[in-house]
Amino acid sequence: MITHFIPPRFPGREELAFFSPRGRGGDSDCGQGGDPLMLGAMARLVPLPAAAFASTTLLVAAVALAGPAPKSPQREWPSHGGDAGHTQYSPLEQIDATNVQRLEVAWTHHTGDARDDGRSQIQCNPIVVDGVLYATSAQLAAFALDAATGRERWRFDPFEAGAKEHALGVNRGVVLWKDGDERRVFFSAGQRLFALDAGTGWPIKGFGRAGSVDLREGLGRDASSLYVLSTTPGAIYRDLLIVGTRVHEGPGPSAPGHVRAYDVRTGAIRWTFHTIPGPGEFGHDTWPEDAWTRAGGANAWSGISVDHDRGLVFVPTGSPAWDFWGGDRHGANLFGNCVLALRAATGERVWHFQAVHHDLWDRDLPQAPILATVRREGRDVAAVVQVTKSGHVFVFDRESGTPLFPVEEREAPRSDLKEELTWPTQPFPVKPPPFSRQILTEEGVTDLSAQSRQAVLERLRKVRSGGQFVPPSAQGTVIFPGFDGGGEWGGSAFDPESRLLYVNGNEMAWILEMVELPPPGEGGALGARTFAQHCAVCHGADGKGDPQKQFPSIEGVGDRLSHPDFVDLLVKGKGVMPPFAFLTAAEQEAVAAFMFGEPEPEHWKGEAAQAGRPYTHLGYNRFLDPDGYPAVKPPWGTLNAIDLDAGEIRWSVTLGELPELTRRGIPPTGTENYGGPIVTKGGLVFIGATKDEKFRAFDKQTGRVLWETSLPAGGYATPATYEVNGKQYVVIAAGGGKMGTKSGDAYVAFALPD
Repeated sequence: MITHFIPPRFPGREELAFFSPRGRGGDSDCGQGGDPLMLGAMARLVPLPAAAFASTTLLVAAVALAGPAPKSPQREWPSHGGDAGHTQYSPLEQIDATNVQRLEVAWTHHTGDARDDGRSQIQCNPIVVDGVLYATSAQLAAFALDAATGRERWRFDPFEAGAKEHALGVNRGVVLWKDGDERRVFFSAGQRLFALDAGTGWPIKGFGRAGSVDLREGLGRDASSLYVLSTTPGAIYRDLLIVGTRVHEGPGPSAPGHVRAYDVRTGAIRWTFHTIPGPGEFGHDTWPEDAWTRAGGANAWSGISVDHDRGLVFVPTGSPAWDFWGGDRHGANLFGNCVLALRAATGERVWHFQAVHHDLWDRDLPQAPILATVRREGRDVAAVVQVTKSGHVFVFDRESGTPLFPVEEREAPRSDLKEELTWPTQPFPVKPPPFSRQILTEEGVTDLSAQSRQAVLERLRKVRSGGQFVPPSAQGTVIFPGFDGGGEWGGSAFDPESRLLYVNGNEMAWILEMVELPPPGEGGALGARTFAQHCAVCHGADGKGDPQKQFPSIEGVGDRLSHPDFVDLLVKGKGVMPPFAFLTAAEQEAVAAFMFGEPEPEHWKGEAAQAGRPYTHLGYNRFLDPDGYPAVKPPWGTLNAIDLDAGEIRWSVTLGELPELTRRGIPPTGTENYGGPIVTKGGLVFIGATKDEKFRAFDKQTGRVLWETSLPAGGYATPATYEVNGKQYVVIAAGGGKMGTKSGDAYVAFALPD
């Protein structure tokens, strides 16, 4: 074995600051005048066989790509979601219903960076091309593995300079672009989009500033102090990388969710589609006149699909900000909550469909549209399939956007919150039927025990529960299915042979309770008011948080952090906590004083908390019984097969179980689940996702479980399958860290024994 160049480690952070997301002197001069060797300080090459190199020079190491000869794309997993149409389908059939019970662990790769406190995750759907697997770690490092052995080839850590506090959010995958012998891996970490050499992991110096671009730039307004990430990888069309973003959705300022296409070679923005239209643009009249200068959200965070033959890109968008009150954004709010069909080369709108008008329920479109072919009146029709958080499936003609099943606009309830104007109707597809229940009634309340049922009934009778689109209220409104679906970000799988759609669903109720704030300048201490407006929505009014949703308790924070460190954390954010740099210095200090029980200086008394929105809410609260189980009767998680020709549910089975309830003689209940399925020609649907930390294979025709195994941590990610040297593998990230389960750091690959 020969190790070809491990870049030097530099002794201090100052030398590396030009590449850190923090930057020396700020992001505006990040990367100017960098030494090319210093770029290597962020990447690590591992030993490779000497035969992989023509010589022992540095240049050879920079371009060598060891591995087997290229395979047909159908034998690989070349894109997030399996292919450009996000079908999550593979034609591989070596592993099938007759032998899946023989699967065994082929290799395990540990990324080594899981958090001990259970608050890291790996949500990545890896890609596999030419025998190399590309993925990301718990702390957002990118890496390449030998797909047959799991041996690491290179690793790139964007935060290795010491700025760990900037490891914001999660990452769900990477993008590979190829042109001849040139190959680049694109991935996002924190607020930066990176371009790496696929053979070495080194940043591409000519892309942006020394290998990355700042996603906060190029939005048409100053977003330098705002939260802008790219959680899900973008999509390639020719020499364009088309990217959506995740933005702040709380009551504070939010960046606009415009969709952008970057030049894959230079990082320059080639086109932008304004999801909050400006003057003269289509949809501008669905917002207040000045909304384009101040409104945020309507962002594409959940994935993008491309029809290369038609030159179209399909983009799902989320809700406008703030999620739960829209008194400052009257109107239908195009292009929030839309399926967008755009010209991939220019960003020009071809058609759109809005699934929620003037969203007040955080009903983001949670998955990339699936590009499928369905049968209508004996002929094949190219379709776009969109799954929603509410448990619905919309099916459209791909070229025109015409719904292939009827969609009805039904009257919706009105809001009683001040200044709010709900939209009078909302769209419902007539077919297929929803795959998750739509309303929580007393009949649907849990019956695990008489005590649990009575406690839940008492709570239910005090809040509003009337199905979809009951507006948020101070009384409390049941959101069912919950904020995380119905369908969620793991995606769904489409089988082109049977034209069945496989989608996992959550059957969880949540309660949204709005709280009116006093007018600015009134209502007590600045710190308490700022905490209520910006912090309580995640950590709760009592500061106890929600471990199942990774919102930690902040009780006793003074025992863990100093006052200055708390302010630093507030400004920069960490993990899933966004930065609150938009708060004034007085607000930041006031929140710290409130948390540490310190008196506020007299000169703060007249300060008014920012944002000006008249409401906050009491957090993202699951509706649970006194024992911590869902308030509804099981199933709590399902796997469903939906016939897209007929618009009918073919079968539905529970997904997951809670062993302590099974031991009590209760049939498997299913569990809340995160991460999606894949389907294969071999007759199988593979999925992790469940709270019981299992990985399962289902018969795709019947929904019967054919195989299951325990993972080292929860598999809250979508798996992938591929072939190397004639052998089929199935791999899943076992990163855990959701629903109160432990964090993990493993990618586990399974195969049949030799």
